[in-house]
Amino acid sequence: MRYAPRVSTPALPRRAQRLNDLGDRAFDLLVVGGGITGAGIARDAARRGLAVALVERDDFASGTSSRSSRLVHGGVRYLEHGYLHLVFEASRERRRLLALAPHLVHPLRFTWPVYRGARVPRWKLAAGLTLYDVLALFRNVGRHRRLDAPGVLALEPALARADLKGGAAYWDAATNDSRLTLANVLDATYAGATVLNHADVERLTFAGGAGSAVTGAVVRDRIGGGEVEVRARLVVNAAGPWTDEITRMEGGDAPAAVRGTKGVHITVPAERVGNAGAVTMLSPDDGRVMFTLPSGTHTIIGTTDTRTAEHPHEVRAARSDVRYLLAACNRFFPEARLTEDDVVSAWAGIRPLVARQKGDDPASASREHSIRLSASRVLTITGGKLTTYREMAEQCVDRALRVLGARARPCDTDRAPLPGERAAEAADDRRLVPELPWREVDVDHAVRAELAETVADVLVRRTTLAFERRDQGRSLAPQVAARMGNILRWTDAGIAHAVAEYEREVARLFAITDDVAGSASH
Repeated sequence: MRYAPRVSTPALPRRAQRLNDLGDRAFDLLVVGGGITGAGIARDAARRGLAVALVERDDFASGTSSRSSRLVHGGVRYLEHGYLHLVFEASRERRRLLALAPHLVHPLRFTWPVYRGARVPRWKLAAGLTLYDVLALFRNVGRHRRLDAPGVLALEPALARADLKGGAAYWDAATNDSRLTLANVLDATYAGATVLNHADVERLTFAGGAGSAVTGAVVRDRIGGGEVEVRARLVVNAAGPWTDEITRMEGGDAPAAVRGTKGVHITVPAERVGNAGAVTMLSPDDGRVMFTLPSGTHTIIGTTDTRTAEHPHEVRAARSDVRYLLAACNRFFPEARLTEDDVVSAWAGIRPLVARQKGDDPASASREHSIRLSASRVLTITGGKLTTYREMAEQCVDRALRVLGARARPCDTDRAPLPGERAAEAADDRRLVPELPWREVDVDHAVRAELAETVADVLVRRTTLAFERRDQGRSLAPQVAARMGNILRWTDAGIAHAVAEYEREVARLFAITDDVAGSASH
């Protein structure tokens, strides 16, 4: 996906200046966590005129927000569990994002085939998709269509034909999750926020002793070293799967705020599957809803949804996860005959669901969110989903203003376009690899205009090269590091260190592990 200019963009302050600003200014809000939720909050608050700081321990979108299904969707599978209000909210936010960020969010047609004996029969699917259209106020890209078996195969001829009864076609939307997050971070910066990635919260600061009101945080610069104390009238904990780590810094015995579930995706070459568009599948193992999704020259298959005790920094796809996804795709696309050797990349993320929910079925757990104020005046937001991040951010900033007793401009993120741009065409318009669209000048642009600081920032999150290369971009790392080093003034030793760091990061993100204790079955 390429990124056309949306608005004129001012020059970004250098990292040293932003680091100095963190220590020199007094902020209204310090937002901890640079995933889609924290980025949305920082953007909303800054556009309302608040003084905002945003810090992220790794890179923006480096956690769950770069490991999703890359969908902006109404949540058709939530209908089974009765979450009609969530589907209504998600459908409304999908419509807004399609209008406000067409360079990042685009319509995607889904085909849902129904086979003899399926858990969701044709009549139930038709009723559910009718309700899906109703909850979208009939304002989706298109209404669903009921299909007979020949109609399904006309859209997706590679699907299994035996026992095919029919199905339906319906519409949702796709996005690049990392770049959607980045667009919010950049717009927050343009509105006056001070943002810093690779900046770890070491500890919270208090007005008195532990347990008194929190007044900010001590932040460690993981790029240049050193610490800075950030002063803020209110700290917002939007750390996703790391929420409880920040909460523990407040002291006391606060209950867990997050109950994580693991979602695993894999990519395979698109020609091995043969899907024309997106296909909704029911897993042959447990009947859960999952997807085969087009992604350029690749197909994404996902996702799992299992309880896990893995730390969010160490979560990886397990071999059983990969086999589970391959089995589903092979059942629906029998000519694919996918094996583990066909997997180009595999990755996992943890969904930070609200911990108060009961029950053992992760698939039925609500994606609703929670906003709560602690006794030490830290505002914590948990739960939610990528599609509804803007609404969550608006509610969080509304709550923050009530806590602060402050007045501000009205929220305008429901009508303000998101920024986005691509590197301008240049004389040295060489591609990094011939078969993929990313160019050498995209590396320069990522550093100069998109806050990239490491090779992983570029290859994993500013581009999608790490997901699309069997070596996860290892062979490109020296070239990218050298180009970044020219801009950031790295020494030869610094370039070598950046390449070594990328090797470690790729192993952390993309290695497929043996099954781990604490992971639930699918």
